[in-house]
Parts: sequence; structure tokens; C-alpha cells
Amino acid sequence: MDLRAVTTMCHTYLTRIHGISALLTLSTLAACGGQSGPAQQTAALPAGITYESHLAAGGNVPPGAALANPKSGNSAAAKAGEQMFSAMNCDGCHGGGGSGWVGPSLADGRWRYGGSDAEIFSSIYYGRPKGMPAFGGTVGIDGVWSLVTYLKSLPIPADVSTEAWDTD
Repeated sequence: MDLRAVTTMCHTYLTRIHGISALLTLSTLAACGGQSGPAQQTAALPAGITYESHLAAGGNVPPGAALANPKSGNSAAAKAGEQMFSAMNCDGCHGGGGSGWVGPSLADGRWRYGGSDAEIFSSIYYGRPKGMPAFGGTVGIDGVWSLVTYLKSLPIPADVSTEAWDTD
């Protein structure tokens, strides 16, 4: 191979690299141009749920929506949720009646990630750090609301077995 052929090949290669680089730069700039920042776009929307393991890219919390339980107080939905709790093996971690076992109690009125219907929905649908898998893709929105309704229907026991033993 002579020097002229090598020089021509290198020149062609570098020209292509520079062309691709310029194209990528221009397309990136075009995609970013004219858009307002996340804070401006979501100023009127409520913040999403945050908890200790949330990492918001750039410090911007994504917008959230207000969730309302369409089955709240519905005894038939609570019964369906109870059956689903057993069928989906929720009691395998949370114990029978949600009383706690390997996973925390769901009947003692204390919630690590919040006890509102919307927060419980998010915990079941999306999962949580420290062992709670996401079930939204398995049971669907309707099933999650049935589970939430069941959990909210559980009576809080008079004596909670995991009370703090530090009495000071």
C-alpha cells in the first residue's frame, strides 16, 4: 500500500467522523431549542411522591397526579382484595391478614411510605426499595385499588406486636 492511498483513506475516515459529529451536535441542539425548563413546565402540577431512595435527576421532581380510590369503602372490593391478597401470595411476606411476617405489618396503621390510599397504591403498583416488588403490571390498576381497599379495611389491633420497647 503506498503512502498516497493511506493518506486518502485517513482523510476520508476523518471527514466522515467530523460529519457525523457535526450532525449529532446539530440534532442535539435542535432537540433542545425552544423548550422551557422542567420547573416552568410543571409549576402548576403537584409534586410526585418522594421518599428516602428517590433520586430526582437534576433535582427536579417529576409531576404527580392526585390519586383517588374509586373503591373506597366498598365492601365487595375489600372482599375481592382479600382474595387477591392470598392469591398473589402477599401473605407470604406480610403474613395472614397483613399482620406482618418477613415484610412489615399492613394492619398496624404504621406505614413506611405513607398510609393514604394514593401512597399505598403507589407502593403496590410501583414497588418500593427494601424488598417490595411492583405488582401494577401483574394485577392492574383495578386490582391494586381492590388491595388498597382491603388493606384500609383491616382493623388496627389494640396491641401492636412491634411496639417500641424503649419507654423513655
